[in-house]
Amino acid sequence: MRGILSFLLATALTAVIWLYVRPGVRSPKPWNSSAITATYVGAQLRELDSGNAALYLAYEVQNHTDSDYQLADGPAALVMSRLRADGSLSSQQRVRLSYPTFLPAQQRARVALEILSAFSWPADGDPAYQNRLRDFVNQRLIDVGAFVLFDQADRFEIEFPSGWQELKMALALPR
Repeated sequence: MRGILSFLLATALTAVIWLYVRPGVRSPKPWNSSAITATYVGAQLRELDSGNAALYLAYEVQNHTDSDYQLADGPAALVMSRLRADGSLSSQQRVRLSYPTFLPAQQRARVALEILSAFSWPADGDPAYQNRLRDFVNQRLIDVGAFVLFDQADRFEIEFPSGWQELKMALALPR
């Protein structure tokens, strides 16, 4: 009986110590929006095939930290649109990083965001060719004030600001 009582007392004491000494449940650290910044460079619309297009938005990103950073599309990186009207975030259109980029500490690099969409390409001789391309781009960007990448692993929030109000579209030949 004495052994059982000692065991129960030791178990209760261990539980009490564990409850008071254990590390508390930590809330995630806040988003760091100043570690990596981006500046708009330009846009390019490419024909992927006769029914699809890709809009590439090029940016120069600056790493303000003392650590190297890998910028890559994946499950831990989420790109959302920041709506111009009220600043809320939207994931209604799929936006992703076009390619992975290594960003050394205190350095700059170029990256591109990619928006894929169905698009029936006009014929080369079509008099409305330029207007149809411009309308396609404007339909995807008219409500967007910026794009924001959330790196959930490093807790970085990278804002890709708009610069497409005066969009100078470079048209590429079909692949």
